[in-house]
Amino acid sequence: MTSPALTAEELAALSTATIAHYDASAESFAAATRDHDVSQNYAALLGAIEGTAPFTILDVGCGPGRDLAWFTSQGHVAVGVEGSARFVEMARAATGCEVLHQSFVELSLESSRFDGVFANASLFHVPTQELPRVLATLHAALRPRGVLFTSNPRGFERDSEGYKGSRYGAYHTLETWRRYVSAAGFTELDHYYRPTGKPREEQPWLATVWRK
Repeated sequence: MTSPALTAEELAALSTATIAHYDASAESFAAATRDHDVSQNYAALLGAIEGTAPFTILDVGCGPGRDLAWFTSQGHVAVGVEGSARFVEMARAATGCEVLHQSFVELSLESSRFDGVFANASLFHVPTQELPRVLATLHAALRPRGVLFTSNPRGFERDSEGYKGSRYGAYHTLETWRRYVSAAGFTELDHYYRPTGKPREEQPWLATVWRK
């Protein structure tokens, strides 16, 4: 059964609540995630981009700037987009990168600017009804044959959506995620589950790689 469409007021409220959660926990979130090993995800994105580095990378939901700093350290041009004002402040101060202050419900990006989009643990906050619009915006922001990387907590046996605490999330199976991203004009290159080396039921993260 399809859930009733969220109203503009409901979309604004869930965005405000989710962003407020991250604003309030910004320092503890930064400390807890600073040493996470996402090297597999970096390699999945960069390994799929065609051409000669350095690349221009958009980090979607860049948080306090960990991944911006890493891409910059590798010689790439990294740009962040983030809804939390506190994260924007932290990311700019920590990296010196351009960081756009935009929520997913207000996402607006320059067309054909980026070689790659890195959306690590962020797009699951997009309500399903808004996903086609957000994916279309990311598609337009990529240069021809650019690469989209996503990693999201997944639905296991089925899709689910709603609040967990004060944060809103949509949790999709691989089949559902494929349907939405393919419909936005992307071609799948690869997918894998994380953390590696675990049984599938102990791998809550779904990573996917796509070409424009």
